[in-house]
Amino acid sequence: MAHKRAWWERGIIYQIYPRSFKDSDGNGIGDLRGIYEKLDYLQWLGVDAVWISPVYPSPMKDFGYDVSNYTDIDPIFGTMADFHALEDEIHRRSLKLIMDFVPNHTSDQHPWFIESRSSRDNPKRDWYIWCDPAPEGGPPNNWLSNFGGSAWTFDERTGQYYYHSFLPEQPDVNWRNPDLMHAMFDVLRFWLDRGVDGFRVDVIYHIVKDEHFRDNPPNPDYQPGENPYHEFLSTYTADRPEVHDIIAGMREVLDAYRDRVLIGEIYLPLERLVAYYGASGRGTHLPFNFQLIQLPWHAQVIREAIDNYEAALPEYGWPNWVLGNHDKPRLASRVGPAQARIAAMLLLTLRGTPTLYYGDEIGMHNVPIPPEKVQDPFEKNVPGMGLGRDPARTPMQWDATEHAGFSQVEPWLPVGKDYRTVNVEVERNDPHSMLTLYHELIALRRREPALAVGSYSSVPAPHELLAYRRQHGNRQLMIVLNFGHNPHGFEYSSSLGRGTIVLSTHLDRQGEAVHGRLSLRGDEGVVIQINAPQ
Repeated sequence: MAHKRAWWERGIIYQIYPRSFKDSDGNGIGDLRGIYEKLDYLQWLGVDAVWISPVYPSPMKDFGYDVSNYTDIDPIFGTMADFHALEDEIHRRSLKLIMDFVPNHTSDQHPWFIESRSSRDNPKRDWYIWCDPAPEGGPPNNWLSNFGGSAWTFDERTGQYYYHSFLPEQPDVNWRNPDLMHAMFDVLRFWLDRGVDGFRVDVIYHIVKDEHFRDNPPNPDYQPGENPYHEFLSTYTADRPEVHDIIAGMREVLDAYRDRVLIGEIYLPLERLVAYYGASGRGTHLPFNFQLIQLPWHAQVIREAIDNYEAALPEYGWPNWVLGNHDKPRLASRVGPAQARIAAMLLLTLRGTPTLYYGDEIGMHNVPIPPEKVQDPFEKNVPGMGLGRDPARTPMQWDATEHAGFSQVEPWLPVGKDYRTVNVEVERNDPHSMLTLYHELIALRRREPALAVGSYSSVPAPHELLAYRRQHGNRQLMIVLNFGHNPHGFEYSSSLGRGTIVLSTHLDRQGEAVHGRLSLRGDEGVVIQINAPQ
């Protein structure tokens, strides 16, 4: 029965990038009080959990993903009192709060690293990854930073290199050190004791590296002009076998508390992704599944991906789907505004936990960032390749007032030029808007156990169409999605009995009977209630 499923299985997760959600104090940067002010909206939208990207103290070299203190709140975002007020109000509304946990690296301003780099014999020296220069001098091996260049930085004082998967200001910690591991577990307990409902764990598959510092092998598929990080395979810097024992330790920490969730950020092929559920379910509850972000937007490609994913899941594994996040281009820019409606119906009708990225529900797109306003260190380090993440992190568009209702002053990133028409206020009053579609889809999912927790089965369909059935008990729903821009027909099997359209992406046709051939307009998807044969 639906009520027996955990909240993170039944529910919908909504990601907030706090710098860009709502500015409450007029400094152009979003904050915790801003999120508090918009909880009415999130409750109206119908989501179940709020995931907040890092709000810990940080020098902001990577905008919070360089943590200098894991157990406090950065003044940019507010105070610990603001955090507790937000958490209390989230829980009062029967919502859940998921925090971002960044265990792969700290800021170089974290007290742990300041101690570690002070001398070779400091007790915390081994809390980070240090290595002597290569015999001929220079970095110890060919490991590369995700943000460009070598992943090794030389420390003049101690004569060794330290490793950083990202910026030099983000040194990687050494999870092979038991004291570091226990200190990180204590961070989890600190926030769990304060009532948070779970964690999204940043680059969880990166947190263990090869203890022998072997060179990564060349990538045979690398082409000049691609992201330079992909010149070598990450054989010895990610997805190491030992990582699963550490994740099991994290899971044990969470399992000591009631109803908590552990989510892992994992960009790996399907066969490796599912390993992060862990042996006998002792891994992450939800290894993030990014296939809808990464794959070509074609019905048959997506169908194959869904079917393969369903087949690869361990018996105890619960699926999940992600359409967008703070590191990838906006959904509406990837697939176009019309197909973004198809994507919304797909996400919210597939089996498994859906994660929404703020602003996608109103159709926000990538916002061009002038060179002088670029903030992202990735773009600054590897310019001109279109790798910058700023375009997908721009301020939430709340209304048609100046700065889109996000702030009273110029925001830290530019607002989209379409904010006067693409915003929450306008779209809440438009019965055919993207926001209305999301609201209707979420409401349908919440009242239909077949969508929330029901089974999935693929249904044959023409080349441009994707069709599948969701079932819970005697309740059956058919979803048919047109990935093409032209009309298409779908043969609705008479053996199913008559059907009734309960929702169309065009937000019309509700109540229309279906029997025999179903005609779909271009860029249209429908949810059909299957009525039992007479």
